[in-house]
Amino acid sequence: MKQVIMKRILLLLVFIPVLALAEPMHSPTWGFFMDLPEGYAYTDGDALNQFSFSGPEGLMFDVIVYNGHFSSLMELANDVNRRLSNRGEVDFFRYRNRQAAVFTLIFGDFLGWGIAVELDRHGNSNIQPMLLALSYGPSEKRHLELFHLSALDSVAPSAQDRLYPGLITEYSYPRGNAKSTPIAFAGLSAMIRENDAEASQDFIEREFKVLLAYLNTTYLQAATIRYYRSIYRDSFDRIEDALNVVARHYGGHTASSNVQRREFAQRVLTSIQNFSYERDLTGSDFLNLVSLVSEGSGSCDNRSLLYIMILARANVRGAMMLSHYYSHAMALLDLPGTGSRVGSHDVMWLVAETTDKIDIGLIAQEISDMQHWFAVVFD
Repeated sequence: MKQVIMKRILLLLVFIPVLALAEPMHSPTWGFFMDLPEGYAYTDGDALNQFSFSGPEGLMFDVIVYNGHFSSLMELANDVNRRLSNRGEVDFFRYRNRQAAVFTLIFGDFLGWGIAVELDRHGNSNIQPMLLALSYGPSEKRHLELFHLSALDSVAPSAQDRLYPGLITEYSYPRGNAKSTPIAFAGLSAMIRENDAEASQDFIEREFKVLLAYLNTTYLQAATIRYYRSIYRDSFDRIEDALNVVARHYGGHTASSNVQRREFAQRVLTSIQNFSYERDLTGSDFLNLVSLVSEGSGSCDNRSLLYIMILARANVRGAMMLSHYYSHAMALLDLPGTGSRVGSHDVMWLVAETTDKIDIGLIAQEISDMQHWFAVVFD
């Protein structure tokens, strides 16, 4: 059954128009997060246990939290299939330390996908809360499948899961065993799971196809920000050991002053600037960070993302600066000292170029018009 569902997950279809702007959402009551694609609007619910959203071309996204209604996730799944007269499949799996399920939805005139997952219990309660999320649309609009998968994959059951691959990706690609792998920093090695590079690249290509739906719309910038935000989430746990290894090697774990943190940031930047420059214009043109950290070959945006993730190990806050106009990306650092700065999100960020071999705070004059740039902040 799992093979059947996985084959459908890997069918990535293309473009739909945009309706409205979406932003990340959080339930303070139940602790889960969602980062839906652009174009979703809240339409119904009690804003506590039930949430309904409408999306492009008749797409619907429903979230319900059950607290004490069902004794098991299987009982919940059976109830969903009964109430919807669902003819699709359901399969169960473990998502980290939680029981989870994935549905294919075929009911009435609708097709879609669904997930169910255990949430954190409240205090000392023995009651197990469960989240159900269903994404579905008119059956004749099969191209909506990309958006079903992207929306469901954006659900994080808890704050800790915001730095871990989503449920759909985790189900589709079991990560395999961790093994010591050489990485592209000073002859170092780190523990990397055997399927993580493939899983992450497939996730990136899917999300890139979602992003393409927003070309030539006023929502391209917001959709681009979500795209990189989603890659950050999917990548973090996959390369966390490498981040720690690199940070320790370059002195990040002992950097206690701003001077030491800037010196650490410069050492890491110099190492990343020595990576080989490589692009692949046939797809997303974004090499996953697992491959980047192990191969030392990439372009401006994945280098910038890797860089700020390493610096976070030394408590240096970072962001990205992107430009569609210049087709370029740079890193931004919340550090004192001299250099060119960019103001965004109430911070005057210090710029860091990850491809040209220049010091922190320098930017080429030909790409220095700040009206063509925007920031992506990840915290």
